Amino acid sequence: MMGTLAAVLAGKRIPTPEDRYEAEVEGEIENVEGVLKITCIRVRYRLKLPAGRSAEAKAAFADYLSRCPAAQSVIGCIRLEDELILEELP
Repeated sequence: MMGTLAAVLAGKRIPTPEDRYEAEVEGEIENVEGVLKITCIRVRYRLKLPAGRSAEAKAAFADYLSRCPAAQSVIGCIRLEDELILEELP
């Protein structure tokens, strides 16, 4: 998912170098009728980007899941929650 978002951002010429782009991921595992199942994956992206580019980053974020092979493989089986936290650089 992180790679797909980076690719969509790159298409909008928003760089995602390691010191400006990161993801914090956590999940929930629940006992569902005696079987342990991953029921939720939460991803919080943090992106530092050039000033004035937030609208483009938000547009990329709104669209990336539909292009992501990993997300498309689990949607419907595992709840995905994602968030994008932006910090504009001077």
